Amino acid sequence: MRRPSLRLRLGTPWRRMLAVAIPLTVVGIVASAALPVPYVVVSPGPVFNTLGDYDGRPLIQITGSAEHPTYPTTGALDMTTVSERGGPYGPLTLTEAITAVFDDAAAVVPKELLFPPGESSVQSKERSAADFDGAQSNAVAAALTHLGIPVTDEAFVASVLDDGPAAGVIEPGDVILSVNGVDATGPNSVVDAVQHTAPGTELPMVVRRDGKETPLTVRVGAKPDHPDQGYLGISIKSSFTAPFPIDFTLEGVGGPSAGLMFTLAITDELTPGELTGGRTIAGTGTIDPAGNVGAIGGIGQKMAAAQEAGAELFLAPTSNCDVVRTSTPPGLEVAAVATLEEALAAIADHNAGRPVNACAPAAEGVTAAHAP
Repeated sequence: MRRPSLRLRLGTPWRRMLAVAIPLTVVGIVASAALPVPYVVVSPGPVFNTLGDYDGRPLIQITGSAEHPTYPTTGALDMTTVSERGGPYGPLTLTEAITAVFDDAAAVVPKELLFPPGESSVQSKERSAADFDGAQSNAVAAALTHLGIPVTDEAFVASVLDDGPAAGVIEPGDVILSVNGVDATGPNSVVDAVQHTAPGTELPMVVRRDGKETPLTVRVGAKPDHPDQGYLGISIKSSFTAPFPIDFTLEGVGGPSAGLMFTLAITDELTPGELTGGRTIAGTGTIDPAGNVGAIGGIGQKMAAAQEAGAELFLAPTSNCDVVRTSTPPGLEVAAVATLEEALAAIADHNAGRPVNACAPAAEGVTAAHAP
């Protein structure tokens, strides 16, 4: 009888092992690729012309008056956005993250850099919507202040503590019009009135809710760190209104970064002449009521979106220059701006064929940060 060869005697068990191991390895690789990872993919999002229409209505609808008429506009003032995948909006898989690493237009960012720990999708959307509302309000203030038109500072309720004295009485989104019969003249006046009210007092107030004036009464609590002072457990911020209607119709977008472009659009519509000269200008940046432009996230992706939409000039916050220097798409002219006045000057220079104020070269030895 022939003796089995050493090769066969050793090979048969290994074949069996491989027959089991290879499928298990494949399953393991597939399972690992589907596992969620703690990152967010940031990609170029849609752009919106703030001088144009959204869903059949002007994106910014200004009903002027005889004293403050509106004027025709041309061209485009594009606000830019980013799309985010992962974080509170749903799991990001390892495969999706690896794919995004090889996409020049995308960035893969640790989620803790973009979202507070434990934030839910609902909380994230609420925070983003509040920031967007704030950008609109600040844009009204900045534009009208630049044009010498007075604005009214109102006390807007941003949040209400679930276990605070005002819970169930005051609601987020309320605008406080008066406290104890005295007209409110902004957040500071409300804070001062409440703190000077003895804890336990039934305090009458009037708020504007859903467009209607609503009287209510709230029992004042004691401030945790100063028990002798009144406390409601609410956070309030300024909401600026014009002496004529200015309505924003864009939906489904959040965050504060459209402030600059909103401000430019309002300024253009209330000023004779054409700010853009018929050109497509894009940009991004927060705005405060005094017209100061602040840094935003996703600047690289927003520049890519602007170029894809045909922008000739991109307005970037000066405070984002560290990323702009290394992320500007070839052929896109970028102006660095720190104020509304600088943004207006950059557009005028571009339209006249003059050089715009670009980001200064980085100091020697300084490495740019690439957080979106």
